Amino acid sequence: MLLAENPLPSSGEGIDNFAMRGRHSDASFMYKRGPSKDNINDFDREGSSVRLLNGKDIGNPSWKRSLPHILVATISSFLYGYHLGVVNETLESISINLGFSGDTFAEGLVVSTCLGGAFFGSLFSGWVSDGLGRKRAFQLCALPMIIGASMSATTNSLWGMLLGRLFVGTGMGLGPPVAALYVAEVSPTFIRGTYGSFTQIATCLGLLGALFIGLPAKEIVDWWRVCFWVSIVPAVVLALCMEFCAESPHWLLKRGRGAEAEAEFERLLGGLHVKSAMAELSRSERGDEADSVKLSELLYGRYFKVVFIGSTLFALQQLSGINAIFYFSTTVFKSFGVPSDLANICVGFSNLFGSVVATMLMDKLGRKVLLLGSFSGMVVSMALQIMATSSFASGSGALYLSVGGMLLFVFTFSLGAGPVPGLLLSEILPGRIRAKAMAVCMAVHWVINFFVGLLFLPLLEKIGAGVLYSIFAAFCVLAVIFVKSNVLETKGKSLQEIEIALLPSE
Repeated sequence: MLLAENPLPSSGEGIDNFAMRGRHSDASFMYKRGPSKDNINDFDREGSSVRLLNGKDIGNPSWKRSLPHILVATISSFLYGYHLGVVNETLESISINLGFSGDTFAEGLVVSTCLGGAFFGSLFSGWVSDGLGRKRAFQLCALPMIIGASMSATTNSLWGMLLGRLFVGTGMGLGPPVAALYVAEVSPTFIRGTYGSFTQIATCLGLLGALFIGLPAKEIVDWWRVCFWVSIVPAVVLALCMEFCAESPHWLLKRGRGAEAEAEFERLLGGLHVKSAMAELSRSERGDEADSVKLSELLYGRYFKVVFIGSTLFALQQLSGINAIFYFSTTVFKSFGVPSDLANICVGFSNLFGSVVATMLMDKLGRKVLLLGSFSGMVVSMALQIMATSSFASGSGALYLSVGGMLLFVFTFSLGAGPVPGLLLSEILPGRIRAKAMAVCMAVHWVINFFVGLLFLPLLEKIGAGVLYSIFAAFCVLAVIFVKSNVLETKGKSLQEIEIALLPSE
């Protein structure tokens, strides 16, 4: 089984594991939140001593232990990408089959209903993941996707399709914030950025998967139903495999279940690293009672700064125009005689390639550097597209500037502005508010996403592509200034170190 423990631990690790199993009975007392000062000091000394074995640094934990858990979690991101793209190639045949062909408003509803469901799903994701745990939140995220996809695949009316898309959207809104939380909380510090990029790669693969599966839809009657049925398979796999994955030790300790948190750290990091991980986690959890977090606490006071940074990053990500570029790319390519299928494939692979490069650079260059480089590159890309719309460019020159600028924009977006905000938020948000604050920030993301999609075409007709692209470029410049002034580099820092650096004392 992929998630099974190694039955033959290395020397030293086996001894530590054996001793640890004997401590599980009283671990819940040792790691109970709000311990006495003496217990805290003893615990800190214990945590620092475990980093050395026979006078030598034990180094980083193996990345292989946590990788299977991360891969299962990223299935939710794959589903997110798949359901975003599933109607791109199939919408025309769906409208003919269900009797609303030529009704642009109804076609828009098929797309936007999903976004509405995602808004509500993301809004409640924090309360779900804090109340039920990260594992159960993933399984709950899969349920509406299974139900919604089944409804969409079997419906014979527009209303059935809309209801199915609403269910799917709810799961889409719930999945990404929980995935970001889970990846940040179960990943070893030295590779957390790389693992965080896996969610973006999974989203790209989902988009490309939907594209390729949907290609026969224009030739084969009712093929669009197959496209919805296919999505049920990864949703079922997510729900079943998550049962065998580790629960977040952060969530367990927050709920006062210290012994279980220690056991999960053993699965994720190995026995040699459990004591230091628990010591560090407990230091950040001191006095952090498991009471409910009020919405007002997120909007002002000591938590305002981190919530503001997170919400602004997501807002600037959407105001950069990335989704408008995705929506409009087919039209741009078509205007130069490039088939829509080829256009979508080019954009999809540009997105995927940038995400893979980001994965390799995330823990080398850092989050802040990638964000600055990404938004700066997007400014240059928008400048190329602005030039393409001007009178100075015509014919083949306009083609190269427009198509090249668009592909460069998608590539530079996927280097940082795409994968970093979700990862960065899960790192900078304090443990007590992490899930609920992530929900608020993701809700901002979906609201801005909705209005950009709604207003893009009307604004394009009224003010023209050049002016609209200039507005997007201005937001990218603003993003560079904001990141430079407000974002803390989190590369190589534990979640507890980041929390201490960002959060003012009470």
